[in-house]
Amino acid sequence: MPSIVAVELAKLPYRVSQNEVMVAIKRMFQHRSEHIDRLLSIFQRDHIQSRSLVQPLDWYMQTHSFAEKNELYIEHAVRYGREAIVRCLHRANIVFEDVEAIFFISTTGIATPSIEARIINELPFSVHTKRIPIWGLGCAGGAAGIARAVDYCRAYPKAKVLVLAVELCSLTFQMDDVSKSNLIGTSLFADGVGCACVVGDDVQQQSVAPQVIDMQSVFMRNTEDVMGWDIKDQGFYVVFSRHIPTMIRQSIGEIVKLFLGRSGIKLSEIEHFVLHPGGKKVLDAYRDGLHIDGDKLAHAIAVLQQYGNMSSVTVLAVLQRFLQQSLTPRGYGLMMAMGPGFSCELLLLKWGEEA
Repeated sequence: MPSIVAVELAKLPYRVSQNEVMVAIKRMFQHRSEHIDRLLSIFQRDHIQSRSLVQPLDWYMQTHSFAEKNELYIEHAVRYGREAIVRCLHRANIVFEDVEAIFFISTTGIATPSIEARIINELPFSVHTKRIPIWGLGCAGGAAGIARAVDYCRAYPKAKVLVLAVELCSLTFQMDDVSKSNLIGTSLFADGVGCACVVGDDVQQQSVAPQVIDMQSVFMRNTEDVMGWDIKDQGFYVVFSRHIPTMIRQSIGEIVKLFLGRSGIKLSEIEHFVLHPGGKKVLDAYRDGLHIDGDKLAHAIAVLQQYGNMSSVTVLAVLQRFLQQSLTPRGYGLMMAMGPGFSCELLLLKWGEEA
């Protein structure tokens, strides 16, 4: 089975605390919403302590056009996407020319030619490198990107492929939107850029890496209004239903049970939970719906605390912690993320030579 041999994140230029963001939002909205003090309590209910941004905090306090924000999206996506790729290939000990395909994942900006094409022009990839840009999967995109890369490596066992996820959520912030959805999004979402390397069975490895045993996508019909974007003249306006944690809590147990059952695995056999930490309420819903102890979510909680919700990049950051911890994990793992659709992406992992 294909393996995930490396995951790396780019280092973004600006770090801010949750309190700094809350103070800035209060200053911006205090004369436009009579409920601002009550709504700002959202910022204090989550695990988030800090996050990364691609622009200084004061920049977001000024009006910017959709065109300006999207131009910055392209500039930063190329710059930090390149950095994440270089770090990942160095970690995997793979040269650029040996990469067969790049899966590019994003939901927070638009570019044609797509971002990976622009990066290929700046790094010594083969001109025959396949490009597979995937747009619109939101928070589920990181897990889905890994799954599609695994599909490719199953077909081509000698393949070495990259999954590059770029989410610059801060550039979608809307100054004129005083809705609760916008404030919730602002309290949660952050910028992140990550790259993973997936290789086929015939690629010799230098370290024990998790193999992907099985994958499944689950689409929930008629839930397209749960999460996503309304695209208007000024750009992306967030759609974020308050029912998301309830939907997860009610459905996730059966979804995971049926998925694991395909491989004859029980939930009790899962040692490692590589879950997308969408927020404290989402993590609580995972814990309740799967009946797992809080310590099983330690890596997910740590990522949420330090980085916030980086959309598709977040689950890669959680996986990176498993790959780089001092003791190599053993046994089965579950990688999972949910996103617009509303949908769920699941991967069954196994660490160890007998996977």
